[in-house]
Amino acid sequence: MANLKEIKRKIGSVKNTQKTTNAMKLVSSAKLKRTEELAKRSRVYASKLTELIEEIAQKMKQSNADGINNIYFKEIENPTKVDIIFITADKGLCGGFNSQTLKSTKNLIAQYQAKGVKVRLRAVGRKGIDFFKFNGIELNDEVIGLSASPDFKKASEFISGVAESYVNGDTDKIILIHNGYVNMITQEVREDQILPVDTSKLTLNTVTTSELEVEPDDDDTLLDALVKRYIEYTMYYSLIDSLAAEHSARMLAMDAATKNAKEMVKELQVKYNKARQESITTELIEIISGMESLK
Repeated sequence: MANLKEIKRKIGSVKNTQKTTNAMKLVSSAKLKRTEELAKRSRVYASKLTELIEEIAQKMKQSNADGINNIYFKEIENPTKVDIIFITADKGLCGGFNSQTLKSTKNLIAQYQAKGVKVRLRAVGRKGIDFFKFNGIELNDEVIGLSASPDFKKASEFISGVAESYVNGDTDKIILIHNGYVNMITQEVREDQILPVDTSKLTLNTVTTSELEVEPDDDDTLLDALVKRYIEYTMYYSLIDSLAAEHSARMLAMDAATKNAKEMVKELQVKYNKARQESITTELIEIISGMESLK
């Protein structure tokens, strides 16, 4: 009977876990829908901002034989100092979401260190911070709470401080790594070069038909303002993209956990029924044996 009680206790425990994981799945699904919609709107704004930068940069390129002479576009062939910003979640229970980002970050660190480049890490998200601290790796900056609740003002303040170190010459390159949302079942680790602006991703060789007119003396001023906003919004959008991917990863993880719990309950129920049958059979044998001994 003790065995039956133990199995019954396990069944109740697994059923409670199943209810919890199913509730977490539903919560993540609802949050994903809201975050996905926000990501779509943000992507449109980012696209228009990129088009403006492309247009101004194209005009500067056409008017200057040496190309774009702007600090934010100055590519250094052999950088000696690189800042890597990586975004992870503040919470777990989302499958391999965080580990994929951390793996890509470690690989990138190894690549630069192999070339003798000094790497400074800037972490957004508790899971990434805890991982590197546990491994004794120094973090130059750390932020908790921003990945779970993206805020444009806070994101702007954070990335502006990093960009300032680039303008001052404290770093040669800034790279942002995050696990982005592709669809409800897929996430993809994305590596973006924040500064200098990656011209390979800009279409600077097309003929523009825009009616935008900018005085030559205003080119640099306007481009600087646009690039600053572009950097801020890239950081903000990456946080939203990462959050959407986190919700989708957690939804999948909790769905798998719920299904596993359901299968475990079935197995335990079969085990319980067998144990119960054995117990009943044993009791019947004992009764029959007792009756036979009385004859």
